[in-house]
Amino acid sequence: MTKKIAFLFPGQGSQSVGMGKDLYENYESAKSVFDTADKVLGKSITTLCFEGPEDALKQTVNTQPCIVTMSIAALESLKSELDVKPDYVAGHSLGEYCAMYASGVMSLDNTLKAIQKRADLMGATHGGAMSAVLNAPEGALEEALKEASSVGYVDVANYNSPAQVVITGDEAAVQKAGELLLAKGARRVVPLPVSGAFHSKFMENAGKEFENFVSDLELNNALIPVITNVDAQASTESSDFRIKMPKQIYSSVHWTQTIQKMAADGVEIFIEIGPGKVLAGLNKKIAPEASVFNVYDKASLESIVESLKEMLCLKN
Repeated sequence: MTKKIAFLFPGQGSQSVGMGKDLYENYESAKSVFDTADKVLGKSITTLCFEGPEDALKQTVNTQPCIVTMSIAALESLKSELDVKPDYVAGHSLGEYCAMYASGVMSLDNTLKAIQKRADLMGATHGGAMSAVLNAPEGALEEALKEASSVGYVDVANYNSPAQVVITGDEAAVQKAGELLLAKGARRVVPLPVSGAFHSKFMENAGKEFENFVSDLELNNALIPVITNVDAQASTESSDFRIKMPKQIYSSVHWTQTIQKMAADGVEIFIEIGPGKVLAGLNKKIAPEASVFNVYDKASLESIVESLKEMLCLKN
């Protein structure tokens, strides 16, 4: 029986200076992706990824196109070394754009243009706060959000794993919810260094503006089902992506539910493609029985190619 595979693509926070450099130097397919990004976006994504500086790389307007470029470069490098087609693709927040590219929804040029527009709109939206909440007891999150809403708007930005959620909203309400969660037994609450309250009502205007941009964007039906952040459901119709892309900016990221859905549908191998190992770490908490691999440089790519050939009984 063939094992089901899913490709996963990371989101903001996975970036690091130097990412993608050895892929660029060793794989023509990766070099082509970086060179295209520089040309299409009219700025040196290559320099930002390889040399930074870190302060520039972590600005939302740069982080998003840089991570997408690096992740797609890693994807194309993997494809050049191994003929493997996933059963599903998914990406965390901005990583969903890599997933849409991988499934044929958008061309490389349009993926880059779309993520830059999204980054510009989100980067220009200020105000609000976000905090990561670790190991909150069952029911505590809902109670704390309800109580904290008396001082302002607060919601869940990311359902990252059963042990980690990120809350978002008005600064006072996020702080109050954090205090309540600690009192109710959460292990830790960590304020995040972000420029705005991502995946919240604060981003609704950005989402509406992005809707206008997406209305003219060329989108295809997906060749591989994309499990989308807004509802953790499989999407293949271009009309669905046109609706979900703007909505994703101000809606919760249902990542836990996304991985659970794929695992329930029989996915046994998850491959995180892009910088860092954040999603692999989350996966071990969501679907511990599944195999997880990472592709982020030449060594990890070579290692996964050998492992997958063995696991999937592929010929050299």
